[in-house]
Amino acid sequence: MILNTGSRTDIPAFFSKWMANRLKEGFVLVRNPYNPSQLIRYEIDPAVVDLISFCTKNPKPMLDYLSLLDPFHQLWQVTLTSYGKDIEPNVPDKHEVIKTVQELSKSVGKKAVIWRYDPIFLSERYSMEYHFRAFSTIASSLNGYTEKVVISFLDLYEKTKRNFPEGTEVSWEDQVLLTKQLVKTAAENGMKVYTCHEKEALGQYGADTGGCTSQAVIEEAIGFQLNVPRIPNAREGCPCLLGSDIGAYNTCMHFCRYCYANYDRKTVLDNIKKHDPDSPLLIGNVLPEDHVVYAKQKSWKSVLMTLDL
Repeated sequence: MILNTGSRTDIPAFFSKWMANRLKEGFVLVRNPYNPSQLIRYEIDPAVVDLISFCTKNPKPMLDYLSLLDPFHQLWQVTLTSYGKDIEPNVPDKHEVIKTVQELSKSVGKKAVIWRYDPIFLSERYSMEYHFRAFSTIASSLNGYTEKVVISFLDLYEKTKRNFPEGTEVSWEDQVLLTKQLVKTAAENGMKVYTCHEKEALGQYGADTGGCTSQAVIEEAIGFQLNVPRIPNAREGCPCLLGSDIGAYNTCMHFCRYCYANYDRKTVLDNIKKHDPDSPLLIGNVLPEDHVVYAKQKSWKSVLMTLDL
């Protein structure tokens, strides 16, 4: 199975000590967002967890705990864009993030690191030419440290509309122009462009539209084949294997304007006050009325494993 940490919040950036404690204790509890009194227990055991997947804008706090992850296969997706503090107010200096990605890649291997340049939107400040220059600068800095870069274009979810009312979707014509140039620049730096939940038609311009964390992408990262059971897709039209997420919505303190996981700033700050790094839950502690359900976990390793001889 896949243990996912990054679809609801940024655990490496803000909750690395908590994650380290969960790795040491070997289990985690996750409050069911649709049934809050139900707690789902996941064992963090390499016998049943084939991959721990991270998605973060700042892996640095987790670097001190990488040795705890040694028993596990990992896949790190690091979002590194060209936006300033007007869009990503609490994301660290991008030059520092680049250095961290380089260090991370040296530790876990470049096949286990994916760069995300998303979501892309256009504005007077962040013009197409701006994206071309910024993407090229970051790509050259990450040349040799990753082989994959994921792009997507701004989606106007309800939370995004509320927090980023001036955000607009990128037209199809501009998506094509951007994809063509980013594919070219990525190739010049030893990378392939993957799209995240975008139209398959972008494939004719050189992007891989088969999923940013598809089974094929994951198998390449971990080095063996998976026999994946039938599981529901994360969202309609998405072929990715995102796994079971141990995070919680309304807890990411990057406060990016385009965020889909936070309702508003106050809700996040109220939740953060309830965080206990020693709790098995990311937010809060086990309550008397809570009941624990053990997740059904098993390894998806295929008998026909791919060996790197």
